[in-house]
Amino acid sequence: MIYPKIPLAQSIIEICLAKGIKNIVISPGSRNAPLTIGFVNNPEFNCYSIADERCAAFFALGIAQQIQKPVAVVCTSGSALLNYYPAFAEAFYSQIPLIVISADRPQSKIDIGDGQTIRQEKVFKNHSLYNANLTEEVSVKNDLKINKAINKAFAKRGPVHINAPFEEPLYQTVNQLDVNVIIADYVQENKEISIEGLNEFASIWSASEKKLILIGENSPNEIDDKIIDLLANDVSVVVMTETTSNLHHSSFLNNIDTIITPFSKKDFKNLQPDILVTFGGMVVSKRIKSFLREYKPKHHWHIDSLRAYDTYGSLTKHFKVQPNPFFNQFLRFTIPIKSSYCSTFQKIATLRKSKHQEYLDKIPFSDFKVFEKIIPSLPQDSILHLSNSSAIRYAQLFKIDSSISVFCNRGTSGIDGSTSTAIGAAVANKKQTVLITGDIGFLYDSNALWNEYIPKNFKIILINNGGGGIFRILPGHEETPVFNKFFETSHCLTAEPLAKMYGLNYSIASDEISLVNSLKAFYAFNDKPNILEIFTPTRENDKILLQYFRELE
Repeated sequence: MIYPKIPLAQSIIEICLAKGIKNIVISPGSRNAPLTIGFVNNPEFNCYSIADERCAAFFALGIAQQIQKPVAVVCTSGSALLNYYPAFAEAFYSQIPLIVISADRPQSKIDIGDGQTIRQEKVFKNHSLYNANLTEEVSVKNDLKINKAINKAFAKRGPVHINAPFEEPLYQTVNQLDVNVIIADYVQENKEISIEGLNEFASIWSASEKKLILIGENSPNEIDDKIIDLLANDVSVVVMTETTSNLHHSSFLNNIDTIITPFSKKDFKNLQPDILVTFGGMVVSKRIKSFLREYKPKHHWHIDSLRAYDTYGSLTKHFKVQPNPFFNQFLRFTIPIKSSYCSTFQKIATLRKSKHQEYLDKIPFSDFKVFEKIIPSLPQDSILHLSNSSAIRYAQLFKIDSSISVFCNRGTSGIDGSTSTAIGAAVANKKQTVLITGDIGFLYDSNALWNEYIPKNFKIILINNGGGGIFRILPGHEETPVFNKFFETSHCLTAEPLAKMYGLNYSIASDEISLVNSLKAFYAFNDKPNILEIFTPTRENDKILLQYFRELE
C-alpha cells in the first residue's frame, strides 16, 4: 500500500476510512496531493476526479443525497475552496451530510503575499456545523477535531469543514503508516416523546375539526403505509404534498397551487386550519406560504429531529423526533371527530382536475404543454431530478407516478448545481435518472458534463425557451431591452455543441408531434447519456401559465 509521507494526511485518511466515508470527490491540485495520493491508492475508497470545484461539490451532494451518508470533497488551497460554497450552503439547508477537506498553506504563509493563499479557516462559518482547523503536526487534538467534524456530519445531517495545512514537499510517499489515530465513536441519539406530552397534544388534535398536514421535501419510503392510510381516512385531516415530498395516496392533494390559487378571501377564511402539522424540508409553493401566513392556524407543530423553521409565523411546538415514529406513537392517542374539512377539499380538487384538463386540451405548444407530455412519459421506478425556477414549479402542477422518486436542490433554490447534483445522484443510485431543466440552469452548470462518470442511461430533458422564463411569470415583467438583457438573460444558444463536445446523444423537438416521437427514442437508447432539447415560444409561455390559474374556477 502507498501512503502519503505527511502524517497529517495519513491521519485524515485513516479516520475517514474507520468512519465509513467511502466516497471521495477530488478536484485536481497540488497542495492537496498528500490527500489525493492517500485516497486514490486505497481500494477501500471510491474516488472521483471532477476538475471544477463547484461541480465537484454538487456532484458529491447528489451522491450523499442518495446514500444518506457523508461524502467527502477534497480540494487544493486558495480560491478553489470558495467554489464549494454554493453546494455547502445547499447541504446546510437541505440537511445533507457533506465533508469538505481543504488543503491549506501553513499558517506562517497566510497574508504575506505567498501564492494561492486565502484565509481558509472558518470560511464557511455561517453554514458549517463544525470547523476543524488543524495544525501541521499530528496530535491527539487534531484527531479529535477530525472525528468531531465527521461525527457532526452524521449526527446533524449537514456540511462540515476540515482545513489541513501541508508544507512542501507534497508528493513523497511511504509504504507504511506513521500514525496511530484515535477513533471517537459516533453515537446515534434515539429521541422519544413522553406519553404525558403526547396526551396533551392528542387532546388538541381530537378537538380540532380542521387539520392540515403540509409535507415539504422528503426522502422516499420514510412513512409507513399504515400511517398514510390513517391520515388519508381521517375526515378532519387534509394532507397536502409537494412533488418532492415523495409521499402518495389517492386522497392527498399533490397540486397545491392548482387547488388554492382561485380561492377568495371567504374561501381562505373558511378553510383556515385549526392545526397545521408540517414535516420535511423546504416548501416550493409561494401560494400556500401566503395562505398560512395571512390565515394563521391556532397551532403549528413541526416534526423533525433537528430543526423547526417558523415559516408561517405561527410555530407553537417542535417535536424533536422523526415523523414516522412520531405518528406511530401519536395517532394511538387520538380520537376521530366529525368534520367536512377533507370532503370540502376533495370536492374542490375534483373541480380543479376537470378544469385543469379542459385548459390543457386547448392550449398551443408551450412549456405547460411540454410538461403535460413529459411527466407521464417518465420511466417507472426511476429517479427524477428537477432544476429550480420554472421546472420545479411546472412539475408541481402534475401528478407524478408513485414509483418515481423526485429530488430538487430546494435548500437554497439555486440554479447553480442542478445538473451536477443529478449526475452525482445517478452515479449513486444506479437507476434510470432523468433531469428536467431549463436552458439558463443547464448552461450555467454546463461544466457538470465535464467528467467521465455520467451513466449511459442518464437523461437530460432541456426546455429551451430562450431565457429565464421564470422572470416573465413574476409580477412586474415588462418587455424592454433592460428586462430582456438583465433579468431574462435572452440568448440564442443551444446544447448541441456541448453534446457533441462531451460525446452525448442529442435530439430536438419543437412541437407536440416531434416531442411525442422524440420521447420514445429518448428512453429507448442507452448507449450513452442523452439530451433532448425542447424549444418553446419565449413570448407565449408566461401568458399561457397565468391564464391557466384564471380559468380554474
